[in-house]
This record gives sequence, structure tokens and C-alpha cells, in this order.
Amino acid sequence: SPPEEVEDASEPTKRDRSHLESTLKLNEDKPADDVSGVLQRLRKIYHSSIKPLEHSYRYNELRQHEITDGEITSKPMVLFLGPWSVGKSSMINYLLGLDNTPYQLYTGAEPTTSEFTVIMHGPKLKTIEGIVMAADSARSFSPLEKFGQNFLEKLIGIEVPHKLLERVTFVDTPGIIENRKQQERGYPFNDVCQWFIDRADLIFVVFDPTKLDVGLELEMLFRQLKGRESQIRIILNKADSLATQELMRVYGALFWSLAPLINVTEPPRVYVSSFWPHDYHPETHRDLFLKEEISLLEDLNQVIENRMENKIAFIRQHAIRVRIHALLVDRYLQTYKDKMTFFSDGELVFRDIVEDPDRFFIFKSILAKTNVSKFDLPNREAYKDFFGINPITSFKLLSQQCSYMGGCFLEKIEKAITRELPDLLGSIGLGKKPSVLSCDVTGCGETPKNRYRKP
Repeated sequence: SPPEEVEDASEPTKRDRSHLESTLKLNEDKPADDVSGVLQRLRKIYHSSIKPLEHSYRYNELRQHEITDGEITSKPMVLFLGPWSVGKSSMINYLLGLDNTPYQLYTGAEPTTSEFTVIMHGPKLKTIEGIVMAADSARSFSPLEKFGQNFLEKLIGIEVPHKLLERVTFVDTPGIIENRKQQERGYPFNDVCQWFIDRADLIFVVFDPTKLDVGLELEMLFRQLKGRESQIRIILNKADSLATQELMRVYGALFWSLAPLINVTEPPRVYVSSFWPHDYHPETHRDLFLKEEISLLEDLNQVIENRMENKIAFIRQHAIRVRIHALLVDRYLQTYKDKMTFFSDGELVFRDIVEDPDRFFIFKSILAKTNVSKFDLPNREAYKDFFGINPITSFKLLSQQCSYMGGCFLEKIEKAITRELPDLLGSIGLGKKPSVLSCDVTGCGETPKNRYRKP
């Protein structure tokens, strides 16, 4: 046989990447739509109308979620989760074309990624230590400092000058190892995962057809993903390593294992393909796998296109929670003042109220007074802890939180929720042309159908 064929046999052929370029619009010269003006307005609304109330009623101590400027201006985040050695790092290498470059993520059959790796845009290839990332308040990762120095040593940033990273940030996570105890990691792994889950715009949970055992760590992970179902995409990777019949069995087994863990009526979208640069195995469904891959890329594109809408909606949701918290603290304080007499023991009076808020209609009165959904009310127990740290006497009533120049805190946050943020959302909706997706090919545009329901 001719010598070049021998060469081919040793070096697996690379897959054509043109569909990546076209679907993710990497060749377009036009700058990504300018959102800096919208971001400036969003920051202004947050700082002038939401933050004052948040600080005054110490919302951060209830929810442990303070929004930094870095978070307001950050790009959408795509999080890769799943058991070890299922191809998470290979998938990122493939999407960014990092293979055979000095900055490709390390991959292999054994557990290779022990760090949380953040892959972001930068003018040239470089690595950034976690300690540096946490110290830089302009980045959205400064809150990670609260997980301690041990964790920061397991956090690493890689800057890559890639067109896709101008619009999105990838986060690779250490694989889940079922026989490992939490303590062995030396930092609160689940809490760190939760931090990233809460901020991710898209969550890829990756599986390998040969490793479908669902153990305690994976169960724990799905418990943490509760409420984020619309962001989850499940990926059955390395699909070209199986014959058709085996693949169908594995697909069924995957749903069977995950069904008890995902309590939603619509099953999440599952992508079946093989995400790495080498060509598909010869006797497999190349067309199907390619369609699945394009479908996943369109999903990613959709998240990038909708990033401003999602950000404004996220800040508005945050504002609604802050407002409810302020109304509740105000109500606790008002009840306390009403019950206090000259001879009362303040501590006993307040303990009564915190132990049984329903007796004083604290939560009911909030529902009666304002357009608050009962499903948005925080947990009563949370307020026992909250007031354990923050004495009720350290707060002011809402009616006293007004200034001659600045207006009243409550009115400002209500105006932000009902008028300013929806107007901002409307302003970007007008300027956007509907993106043309080739969804007729992939069916990505429709919501995932329940494949098990009879038509």
C-alpha cells in the first residue's frame, strides 16, 4: 500500500470543523451587538434602586448572594459537569480548537481534571492563578474567596484569544468520583459546584456510555440542579464507540437512571454524539451525530444571543426577592414595636414573634398588601437564623428609609421592578433582528417534546 495510507492509519483523521465556524458565527466580521450602553443602564438601576435596600436590610446574610459589578457585566457561562473521564475537557478542547496547542486541557482515561478551570477570552494565551482571579474585583469570580485558600489553589483561569470566548465563558469541573469522601478534596466541593450552578446560563451534564452508574455524588449533584432544569442539557458522549443496538440500550438505561433524579414533566434535552476532533467511527450514524452536534451548537448560540435579556431578568428577579425581604423585616419590626410596652423584655417579645410568625400574620400580611406570590416567600426558618445574627433593633422601618433628595427606598425598587427594568428589556428587544437558525434541519427551535407521550 502507498506510504501515505500507512501514515493515515497511525494518525486518526480529523473531523471537518466548518459547521462549528458557521453555526457559532465565528467568521462574521461584524462586532458582537454593542451592549455596553444597556449594561451601564443596568448597573445604574442596580446601584441606585436595588442596592440601598439590599444593604439596609442585609439581604446578603439571608441569601448569601451579593451581586458584584463583575457579575453584571460578565459573559454567559457554560458549565460542564459529570463523572470523571466522560470527555468534558475533550469537548472544550474540540469546541475551541485547542488540540495540540500548549493550552489544550489535559485529558486521559484516568481522572485528570482536579481543578475548576475557567476558560475565558484574553488577548494572548495565558494562565491565571485562582488567587489572582479572586483578588480582581472587576472579574465575576471575587466572591469565590469565601471558599478558602485550599479551594483557590484548585481554581485556575486560562485566557485564550478565541472568537467564541468574546461572547461566552466555559467552566470545566473536576469529575465526580463516586467512592470519594468530601473531606478528601480539602474544600467544600458541593458548595463550590452550587456557586457555579447558580450563575451558569447553560449546564452540560456529560455521560460516557460505559459509565452510567448513578451513585451518591451524582444524586447530590442533581439535587443541587433542582430549579435549574431549563438550563440543563444532557450529553451522551462517545456515542460512536457503540453499535446502534447498544446505543439504543444505553440511551434507555441513561433515562432510567436519571428519571428519579429529575422531577420535571418534560424530559431534559439529550444530545447523542461524539464531541472530539477525530472523525466518527466508520460504521456509525455520522449524519445523526452531526445533526445532534449542530443542534447543540445552536442551543449555545441561543444562550449567547439572549444574554442581555437573561441578565436583566436575573437582576429583576433579584430585586423582587430583596423587596420581599425588606417588606418582611419591616413587618417583623412593626409587630415588635406594637407588642413592646414600657415593662416588656424586648428579647422575650421578639423571640415570641420569631418562633411563631403565623400567629402575628407576618407572612400573610405581606401577601395581602402587595403583589407578591406565595411561592416567592422565603422560608420562615431562615428568619430565625437571620435574626439570630442581626438583632431586630438594628433595622429601621421602611417608612423611615426616605431622603429628601433620594426619595424612598421602597418606591425606588418598586419603580425598578415595574417600570425601569421592563423598559430596558423592551429597548433591546426592538433593536434585535430575529436570528435565523437552521432549526428546520435540527428541530432545535421547538421546546423538547416528551417522546413518551402519545400524540
